[in-house]
Amino acid sequence: MFNKIIKRGHRKVAKSDVDLAYPPPGRSSVSVSTSNVVVNHASRGAAPPNTSHQQHHATSAAVPARQPLGTIENLPTFRDVLALERQSLFHWKLKICCFQFDFSDTLKMVREKEIKRQTLGELVDFIQSGTGKISEANQEEMIKMISLNIFRCLPPSSHENTGSENMDPEEEEPYLEPSWPHLQLVYELLLRYVVSSDTDTKVAKRYIDHSFVLKLLDLFDSEDPREREYLKTILHRIYGKFMVHRPFIRKAINNIFYRFIYETGRHNGIGELLEILGSIINGFALPMKEEHKVFLARALIPLHKPKPVALYHQQLSYCITQFVEKDYKLADTVILGLLKYWPVTNSQKEVLFLGELEEVLEATQLVEFQHCMVPLFRQIARSLSSSHFQVAERALFLWNNDHILGLIAQNRSVILPIIFGALEKNIQSHWNQAVHGLTVNAQRMFLDMDAELFEEFKRQYIKREARSRELEEQRELIWQRLAADAA
Repeated sequence: MFNKIIKRGHRKVAKSDVDLAYPPPGRSSVSVSTSNVVVNHASRGAAPPNTSHQQHHATSAAVPARQPLGTIENLPTFRDVLALERQSLFHWKLKICCFQFDFSDTLKMVREKEIKRQTLGELVDFIQSGTGKISEANQEEMIKMISLNIFRCLPPSSHENTGSENMDPEEEEPYLEPSWPHLQLVYELLLRYVVSSDTDTKVAKRYIDHSFVLKLLDLFDSEDPREREYLKTILHRIYGKFMVHRPFIRKAINNIFYRFIYETGRHNGIGELLEILGSIINGFALPMKEEHKVFLARALIPLHKPKPVALYHQQLSYCITQFVEKDYKLADTVILGLLKYWPVTNSQKEVLFLGELEEVLEATQLVEFQHCMVPLFRQIARSLSSSHFQVAERALFLWNNDHILGLIAQNRSVILPIIFGALEKNIQSHWNQAVHGLTVNAQRMFLDMDAELFEEFKRQYIKREARSRELEEQRELIWQRLAADAA
């Protein structure tokens, strides 16, 4: 029945005219005929036409370099053919979806684009319905078609077009892929194939191999957030279904992070990759492997260094906190790592760090806290006395956390002398009333913890201040004397 429908929809041609291959990925023009479907693949070299019976039956046969322009004809739907003919129809629909179009011109080949879009939708519905298991040959052809459509050179970013390296990534307008109506369906087809219960991983891993995964990861640098969202979901599903790929995927993501941190400083998909890792980290078994701890120290913590950290900080903070919640002994490693990359002049970044620090401290136990509390509260003291009210305010919010307050109370004799000066300075001279009020509350908490200790440090602070004023007066007198002698 299917063959009869095909014959009615096409004019009669010689057998040697029906040759199939794939077009190169970079090609925007389409070579089509109403009597045959002609495609070229980058991995298959062009060869002179051969009319032998053997090449007629080979689906990967090469075609002449020049073919007359024609149109793509609609194929029948899957429900219009017998069940035995659906695999053959699936194969032909894949061939139609191998055509690539120029989407820069919306008026060019509108009919052909719509036929391809409808065909992609039919392929998605066919896999999603589970009406028939796809043959191995069609699975291979489907992954080739998907690769042909999604694996492409991404357009240059805005800063690459303008030559300006100082553009803020948060202010750049994202580039939206014009071919998205087709790309979305291709991604949906891949997703449905990966999650389908009919997909045998032993067969599928031949086509979704390491090379395929690497190319998927390269696409995470796409500026289009819709594409990155699909890539995130698909890669996560691949990680879950193909256990053989898991170490490779983790290592490949590591390499992307290293290149971003130490070389380029720009990548559009760091947030999405961290979202995938957050789920992966959540599933780590205990005791944690050494390779995971190395990943934390060498890749995750240094991700606090790049300038655009605000774009992915929420996901990064989640990953870091997951590590500490899994293994509380990593808390001091994380805190000391945060202090290493603590911002000096970027106040908004410092507010983010203080928020993350609070989440980490909530999962920190007493022993690990004592390992790092001295350098930690030296930094907190600097943040407390910051002239930027949001930084000072965020640092003082730490005292509102019961777990952190408990850690401070148990180590008050070490912590109070470190931050007492910053608290007093805020009360005496900070310009923001909210910061002033929070500082008074923090001092009152210390007073309630240990009034005798608080009064002792207050006396010491007053003595130090008096001594400092004396030295300042002496220094001023010396300069006045020198000025008089010089006159």
